Amino acid sequence: MMVYFDKAVLFYNKNAGDADMEQKLAQTVPVLSQSIKELILIHTESEEDLQNRCREAASVADLIIILGGDGTVHTAINSIAPLEKRPVLAILPGGTSNDFSRTLNTSQKLDEAARSLVQGKIVPVDIGKTNENFFLNFWGIGLVSDTSKNVDETQKANLGVLSYFMSTLRTIREAESFTYEIQADGEKREGEAVLIFVLNGRFVGTRRLPIDSLDPQDGKADVLIARNSNLASLRELMSLQNPEADVSQFTELDHFRTSELDIRTGTPKEIDMDGEMYAKTPSHIQVLPGHLQFLVPGND
Repeated sequence: MMVYFDKAVLFYNKNAGDADMEQKLAQTVPVLSQSIKELILIHTESEEDLQNRCREAASVADLIIILGGDGTVHTAINSIAPLEKRPVLAILPGGTSNDFSRTLNTSQKLDEAARSLVQGKIVPVDIGKTNENFFLNFWGIGLVSDTSKNVDETQKANLGVLSYFMSTLRTIREAESFTYEIQADGEKREGEAVLIFVLNGRFVGTRRLPIDSLDPQDGKADVLIARNSNLASLRELMSLQNPEADVSQFTELDHFRTSELDIRTGTPKEIDMDGEMYAKTPSHIQVLPGHLQFLVPGND
């Protein structure tokens, strides 16, 4: 069944290393127009431009469509999440990883993604809030933020996802542990780690995380703490695919679920939120259940 909207705004950024944006628009706009009475295309020229225009569009549009990657989606979300009037959102994958669009079961082929949205449905989706910022997919410190910093922009443009794997290999060899203290659900956790993830989405770097409980519609985040970057950590991570795995027996990983937590580190650590870095610990994190409405494929 086709969903209909009176007015929608589609945001795209041709300056984000994208040489074939015209082709992407040609693949999607005619399809989307079938279910949208008035479709406005806006080419944003900077992050600030996108922020301002998202806030403006939210007051008049029924639907905001983001054609871009995880960073563009993150910027848009941070503009819309604080508003009282929040329109329905949709993602068309136009970046390198497109991780949260994968969580929403969106095809990574643009024409198929557009067709599935036209025949889609509207669902509530949780969002994470940390201090005054918001994240949709993940919050992370340690190995994840170090990996993002080590990505070579030239490699990213030429090799896409492969550049992240190359960066990860470089970073693992140099991983340094840090001390942490976490307060959640009346319990205190502390120790040393090389990575801490607070997860809302199911994918990071295009790879599906082997954590069966991940669900962006359940009002909780999955917290994953890795004490070391070794094979034992990887084996324990893979075992999380089994709902009956006994986490209490793990020696390299700690995994728990919560709706609110405080994280402190021995020294301030750079935070990676959805692939963007502009904040440092300490952080207070809470899950806002069903805070945003997303148009998603109806064939799940």
